[in-house]
Amino acid sequence: MSVREVAAQAYREALPALAASVIGGLFAGVVLGGMRAELRDVPGLLVLVPALLATRGNVYGSLGARLSTGLHQGLVEPALDFDDRVMAAVAAALGNGILASLFAATVAFLVLRLLAEPVAPLPTLLAIALVAGLLSGIALTVAVVLVVFVGFRRGYNPDTLVGPLVTTTGDVFGISFLLLAVRFVLTLGGV
Repeated sequence: MSVREVAAQAYREALPALAASVIGGLFAGVVLGGMRAELRDVPGLLVLVPALLATRGNVYGSLGARLSTGLHQGLVEPALDFDDRVMAAVAAALGNGILASLFAATVAFLVLRLLAEPVAPLPTLLAIALVAGLLSGIALTVAVVLVVFVGFRRGYNPDTLVGPLVTTTGDVFGISFLLLAVRFVLTLGGV
């Protein structure tokens, strides 16, 4: 293949994912903009938002990279009947995502307390982070596995698809489930 053909193929594979990324990012921004009441009701939540969203992209991007590498090396089959390697990677990603969410909530609480800024009680922030981390983790795991396996079976390089789509779905699911988690915790009597 010539350089031009390789570049054309890369653009054909990446442009739809990047377009979806732009649309998803705008949707996540609209949801965040609609969370004004929740951000007022849970002091410190705004500090937590970037940490939770970054965590989604990092943790589930790593899952996508692991699966993609396994497919390229022939260690993983692109089928939805998972072997032990895929199940271990999925379990590790879910566990890491939840632990990172709880850690971010704890650090946000401690830093805001240290700075004498208003902050919701630690159990409230932990409950929100746990619910949001679990729900977005499940959704992102499904999205990553489907994108990587279906893309690979259709002849696409999953490495090209994983970055933009995981980041976008992480933002969309992350902010949507964060809103749901806040409303759920507040309904149960948080803050």
